[in-house]
Parts: sequence; C-alpha cells; structure tokens
Amino acid sequence: MSQQLAPIVAADQRLAGRTILQIVPDLQSGGAERATVDVAEALSRVGARCLVASRGGRMVSELQSKGGVWAPFPAATKNPFAMALNSVQLARIIRDEGVDIVHARSRAPAWVAYYAARQAGAKLVTTYHSAYGGVSPIKQRYNAIMAAGDTVIAISEYAAQRIRELHPESASRVVVIPRGADLRAFSPAAVEQRRVERLRAQWGVAPHDRVVLLPSRLSARKGHSVLIEAAKRLVKEGFSDLRVVFVGDPHSESFRRAIETQIERAGLREVVRNAGYCEDMPAAYLAAAVIVAPATEPEAFGRIAVEAQAMGAPVIISDIGAAPEIVQAPPQTPRHLATGWRTPPGDPVALADAIAEALSMKASARDELALRARAYVQERFSVEEMQRATLQVYERLLGL
Repeated sequence: MSQQLAPIVAADQRLAGRTILQIVPDLQSGGAERATVDVAEALSRVGARCLVASRGGRMVSELQSKGGVWAPFPAATKNPFAMALNSVQLARIIRDEGVDIVHARSRAPAWVAYYAARQAGAKLVTTYHSAYGGVSPIKQRYNAIMAAGDTVIAISEYAAQRIRELHPESASRVVVIPRGADLRAFSPAAVEQRRVERLRAQWGVAPHDRVVLLPSRLSARKGHSVLIEAAKRLVKEGFSDLRVVFVGDPHSESFRRAIETQIERAGLREVVRNAGYCEDMPAAYLAAAVIVAPATEPEAFGRIAVEAQAMGAPVIISDIGAAPEIVQAPPQTPRHLATGWRTPPGDPVALADAIAEALSMKASARDELALRARAYVQERFSVEEMQRATLQVYERLLGL
C-alpha cells in the first residue's frame, strides 16, 4: 500500500483540544464542500474540535456523523452590508468558541473571515479552490482575498502558479495540497453490482446502452453544451447505443432550460438524460462506459477525473488548467502509458473522437488503463494525504 494511504495516526494529538472553524457558503455539493467534511473528519480523529459555519445543505448529516459541528451561518451572502454584519457575528463566535484558526474556502466568506479573525485574534487559512477569473480591478480585488490567509492552500500546482502571478506578495505563504479521493469508497471492489443496476434503472438506460457520464453542476463553464454537440456527431456516426447522462444540481434554472432546448434542437431527446443530483457517485462511475469533464474554462483541480480514475473508469477532460497534473495523456505521456484523454476545450469534434476511441477499446486495453489510472491516483490523490497535509498547516500556524 502507498505510504500516502496510511491513516492519520491517533497518537498524533498535537491539535487535541484546539478548535478550528471552517467557513463555506453551503454544504450542498461540490469540491470545497467535500474537502470541508473530509478535514472535519480528520480533526475529530485527532481530538480537535471542528466547527463549520455555513447555511447548511444535504451534507450536514454527513459532517455531523464524522465529528464536525454545524454552526448555522448566512455565509453565502454577497451583500456588502450583510457581510459587514456577518464579520461582527463571526468574530463573536470565534471568541465565544475559543477558535484558534478560521479556514475560509470561498470569496465572500473569506472577506467575512478575514476581518473577523483579525478582530478576534485567530489565524486565517484560505484555500484557493478555483482559478478565479475576472479582469476588472474590482473583480481582481474581490478575488485577492483568497490569497490573504496566513497560509494559502493551493489545490494544484496550476493554482499555486496562478496565485504567484496574480498575488506575488503571497508567494511565500502558498502551500500546495491537492484534493484527495476516499479510495475506500471510490474502489470498484467496494461497489455492489445492484447499486450500479439501480442507478442505471433510475437513469432509464437499457442494459446494452453505453453511458457517457458528465458528473458536474449544470453550469456553462462545465461544458455540457460541448458534450451535446459531440453526442450529436457520434449518433450520426452510428453510435446508436449511446446514452449521455448529466448528474448534478443546476447552477440556475435558466441554464437548465437552455440545455434542455439545445438537446431538443439537436434531436437528442432520447439520447441525453438530465438526471439531477446523484448521491452514489462510486456506482455512477461504474455505471458509465466513459466519464467526461469537458470544462470550457481553466479549473484549479479535477475532482471528477480523480474519482473516475480511482474507479478505473475511462475519463476525458479538457486540456486546460490543472488537467496535466490530473490525467496522464499525450503528448506528455505515450498513449500506452496514459491514464485517460485530454482534449482542447470547446472542441466537440475532438471530444467526440476521444469518446469514440474510449468506447472502441478492447477489454484488455481497458483493464490496463484502469490499473494505471487507479495506481496514479493512489500515489498522488488520497484523501488521507490531503487530511494529513492540512492538519500540518494548522499545526505550523499554531507553532505546535
């Protein structure tokens, strides 16, 4: 077993009795939210207390089951006046609860946390979870708060480089800690076949159908429109058993309607399914023939690709942002050593070609790809390593 998979030992009690408060807009779904719960679990395991200030969501019960304490808080607001009041309220919570470190994972909460931590004398950690676009001075100033922590966690080398370029004054405070996947849950051996069959039935796909899965929030930058165009091309090329499934909450109702309209106009109403939120993602990856994450804008990480590779599923992602760190593919890696595919963003032809290649793989080649992909994730992206590295950041800030 890789050394990175070794559990956080209970003997490490340096954070025992300390209180860490994480603040995130909500606990509905997403990478920042998943990391919040994972770190809360690690803190509980070593005897520390972890509060999570958030407006809540479907992940609250999981947080509580893993030892975290939910502190209901209107952290999602972007109203400047409400944020000022939130800062005062959060400072009071920090003092009352004896919080040692505040860990902010999103911009609006980070502004609130910055002033609250300064008022109450707590340390501040920020995690740079996104590439954070924006060219106007106002937007750049708003984004800069994510580089203002006493320690700034970048979730990839790409994100770290972006911080150094945009916020050079923060370069000495940057620590790279990639997100991690729970390789106990995201393991083919851990998923019973009936879970896979149940999901496919919910999606309305036949046993012989081959599923192309895009597991991401319905958002313009996630590339749903690109995949619809690629699917249209594949159907014309004769892939009659192709079924495209979107799983994830909609970013907005207007975008969901726009996607439904595009599906209808492309003549793919019987091909593309919008399945909504999925609670059993390990089974979802096994239920698909190919996983795609065709983002049209650079992303600071690729959680979908990491989880898919952990499950041994063929995965295709856009070749931008942190992609080269997440999926090994040509030209940097020979095809026979690759763990997946990377295609140019916004290119439905290249995406269709990659999907066709993945669907055409022989069983032996697919098995070899699965072994390489899982080994790659085990070596680099375990949740245990992410937890351990994050706790070490807290320890260093507290001088432990």
